Order: sequence, then C-alpha cells, then structure tokens
Amino acid sequence: MSPSTKTNIKVLFALTLVHFTGDFYSSFTTPLFPLFVEKLGLSLTQIGWIAGINRLLAFVVQPSVGYLADRYQTRGFIMVGLLMAVVFIPLSGIATGFWTLLLVVCVGSIGSAMFHPSVTGLVPLYSGDKAGFAMSVFNTGGTLAFGLGPLFITWYASRFGLEAMPLTMILGLMAIGYLFVVVPAPQSEGMGTLGFLGSIKESLGPAWKSVALIWMVMVLRAIVGQSFLTFMPVLYVQRGNSVVEAGVIFTLFTMSGTVSGLMAGHLSDRIGFKKIFLVTHTLMAPMMLLFLHLTGRWIYLGAVLAGMSVLATMPLGVALAQRLAPKGRSIVSSLMMGFAFGLGGIVTPLVGKLADMFTIEPVLMAIGLLPLLTLPLIWAFPKDR
Repeated sequence: MSPSTKTNIKVLFALTLVHFTGDFYSSFTTPLFPLFVEKLGLSLTQIGWIAGINRLLAFVVQPSVGYLADRYQTRGFIMVGLLMAVVFIPLSGIATGFWTLLLVVCVGSIGSAMFHPSVTGLVPLYSGDKAGFAMSVFNTGGTLAFGLGPLFITWYASRFGLEAMPLTMILGLMAIGYLFVVVPAPQSEGMGTLGFLGSIKESLGPAWKSVALIWMVMVLRAIVGQSFLTFMPVLYVQRGNSVVEAGVIFTLFTMSGTVSGLMAGHLSDRIGFKKIFLVTHTLMAPMMLLFLHLTGRWIYLGAVLAGMSVLATMPLGVALAQRLAPKGRSIVSSLMMGFAFGLGGIVTPLVGKLADMFTIEPVLMAIGLLPLLTLPLIWAFPKDR
C-alpha cells in the first residue's frame, strides 16, 4: 500500500489510541519508585536496574520486532503486545520483592515493544502530505499518556494503595475491545524475505550515514530524558515533596513535551527538520540546569520548560528518518524511537550507581550538559524542507 495524499483521521486516531493506551500503563512504574523503595526496601541501584531493563526490553528489542512485523502481516503484534502491557504492568502493585517486581515489569515492557513498530510504521501510510505533523500527533498519544499516567497512578496508589493496582487494567481492556475492531492490519514493506540484516541494509540504502547521525542524536537526547524521568520523582521526594507532588512535576515535564512536539511537528513541515533540531537542542542544556536549580513553586515552571526542550524532537527523529529511508517504515521507526530510546534507558543503572555514590542532583546536572554534544551532529544533517 502506497502512502495517500489524504489524511485518514479515523485510522490515525486509532493508531494514536493504541500508542496512548500502551504507554499509559507503561508510565505507571517510574513515578511509583518512591513507594516501591518504601514498601520493598529497594536501593537506587536496584531502581536503576528496573528502569534500565524496562527500557531495554520495551525499546531495544523493537528492531527485531519491526522485522518480524514486516515478515508476518498480522495484527497480533499490536493486539497481543498491548494486552501484555495492560495486564502485567498493574500487577507490579502486588509484587513482593525486587525479582517479582522486575518480572512483571519485564513482561509488560516486552508487550510495549511488540506494538510500537507496527503502529508507527502505519502512520505515514495514512498521514497524507503532513508527515511531520501526523507523526507528532501520533507521538502525542505517547507523551500525553506519560503525562496523565503518572498523575493518575500516583493519586490512585496514594488513595487506594499499591495492592489495588490490578483493578486499573479494566480501563485498558475496554480500549482494546474498541481497537480490535478499528485498527488496520500492518502493510508489507516488501522486505520479508531479505533476512534481518538484509532488511536493515535495504531500509537505509544510501541514506545510512544521515540516518546514523539522526540515531546518535536521538540516543543522546534519550539519555538525558530517561535519566531525568527515572530519578526526578525520587529527587523531589527526597527534597520534601509528596509522592503526588512529584507525580505532578513528572506530568508537567511530559505534558509540556506533548505541546512542544506538536509545535515542532507543524513547524518542521513548513521550515524543515534541521532548524527545529538546532533550536531545541541549543536550548535543552540551559533548560535542564535551570530546572534543577529552581525551588518552591518555580519547580513547576522549570518542569514545563525542561520537558518542552527535551521531548520536542522525539517524533521528528522518526519522521525525518522515515522520509530519508521510506522503504523500511517499521524498522527505521524502531531504530529511531525504539533502539535509540532504549539505549538511552539502559544507561540508568549506571546513573543510579553514580547517584548512590554522589547523590542524584550533581549526577543529573552533569547529564543535563549532554545536549551540547548533539549540536555538531545536527549541523551535519542533510538539508530538508
């Protein structure tokens, strides 16, 4: 199926709802780390391992799932993966120790890895001539979920206790019932017989150098974002904020990324991707450092500014890579959104170890400077409109 010049709003809504539902449940774990620390006696190193393996399974394995999704045109990867996230993540509330918590989080993360490549690969087929904006809208489903999910689950767990978390899967099961009827089947990209490495080679073609540059930028951006998202709730609870207040900060951080992602997607269709990358990544380091230094009510403003800067280009990396390598939509999207995001996440065990040694704040301050390393890479991006 070739991409249409007309935007199919109904299908894009369904794909976005898949993204929202899966990421809504995937967002439960991180903001509850303070409660897991209190209940299970976890160290920051153990928190880092849970977060790191969570991101590893949810994102790094996506390229292989993207290859399988192209080889077998079935909705099974979407529906079964979504079901695993909806069912197993809520079971973390009744975990009895580090290993049982790690187990249910891992199974839910594998489910997240299963549905992402297929639905992301479908977006350009139904986006018409608004590829950047459509991908931003699709990405909004995820960022909105990571904004509302922590706010909901911190309130829910504080009100009803961790043990009541399994009841939350009812909402997800209702959404799955609707999506089972509406979501279309993935479309073949014609590379199912090439093998895994052959599919990647055919997907990238002569654009592999440019795609590699984008991928490196996405990895560095992910290290910053994932480190802050993992340890931000713990940091602010240590500073004296309640779990709910830390959840609000987490939500503002991610929700602001929803707004900036839509703005960046719209502007990228008008003035090009490269300019948006340069502006946002230049502002990212000062915004992250400002966020860490603000106190009182100013923390909330800092969360908004930091989230806007670090999350704005998340959908643009995928859309730009798909434009440069249109033959492999699912595989390329999994490399940009999955593999890059996952590599950023698996650094969190090291960040957690450093935080145990030197405390969280100075470690996050050092990580906040990493966006400066992306600027020469972005400058080497190909020109685009």
